[in-house]
Amino acid sequence: MDSAAPREPGATEPPARARPRLVFRTQLAHGSPTGRIEGFTNVRELYAKIAEAFGIAPTEILFCTLNSHKVDMQKLLGGQIGLEDFIFAHVRGETKEVEVTKTEDALGLTITDNGAGYAFIKVPRIKEGSIINRIEAVCVGDSIEAINDHSIVGCRHYEVAKMLRELPKSQPFTLRLVQPRRAFDMIGQRNRSSKCPVEAKVSSGRETLRLRSGGAATVEEAPNDLEVAAARRVDDLLESYMGIRDPELAAAVVETARSAAGAQAFARGLDAVLGEFAFPDEFVVEVWAAIGEAQDACG
Repeated sequence: MDSAAPREPGATEPPARARPRLVFRTQLAHGSPTGRIEGFTNVRELYAKIAEAFGIAPTEILFCTLNSHKVDMQKLLGGQIGLEDFIFAHVRGETKEVEVTKTEDALGLTITDNGAGYAFIKVPRIKEGSIINRIEAVCVGDSIEAINDHSIVGCRHYEVAKMLRELPKSQPFTLRLVQPRRAFDMIGQRNRSSKCPVEAKVSSGRETLRLRSGGAATVEEAPNDLEVAAARRVDDLLESYMGIRDPELAAAVVETARSAAGAQAFARGLDAVLGEFAFPDEFVVEVWAAIGEAQDACG
């Protein structure tokens, strides 16, 4: 039939073809059957969907990794998920308390958060010879639940980093930590079908689902080489100035720079979009220069 043929009088416009539903596969990282989830637009909704699939509370989930069940901070789920990515949820394991004496300004760790209320220690920034490095009980992936019995659940990672920086020297303090549940924590034997794969197939596609704290999630092209290189440099600068690493924040900074006509417009854009961080002027100038250098390097 000729698609350009005229319609009969009174005929209605046919509905637009709906995009196929985005369904993602998921498992609990310590072992479970495979679940399927869909219909989420941000990290909190994603955790709620995973929790519903496995009959647990959303607050049990510390963080998620993509395509690996391991506690691999390089594969953390952030603001984007490849359409073929496999999601592994790491849930609460044992709680432990450690006493730390702050003998120098920097504790030697980098903190990130899951976007849903839990801040945790991220690899590979537990620095050799640092205060934290000498405490064997502190591990990468441990969630920081409380500082001196003061709960920090619900705080963003930069707020936790600020609290730790402001603690006085030479005065011991206590960290209450929750480690991710490991496979050997399982009670009883699991059947063959419940075992999670050692490594799930990594997506080869370029499209990703972009999660947003407000508004609907959108399907977008994955970041290009320039954006990845620029975000990596910005992430390094964030650690230097703020003591945190945050790939998603770095990506947001790069996205703001992409639409700015110059350094001043970039500074105004940061104030409008990320004003809560109150970036110092020297940081903004250095970030603008770093993004320009990344652009030159990528041609």
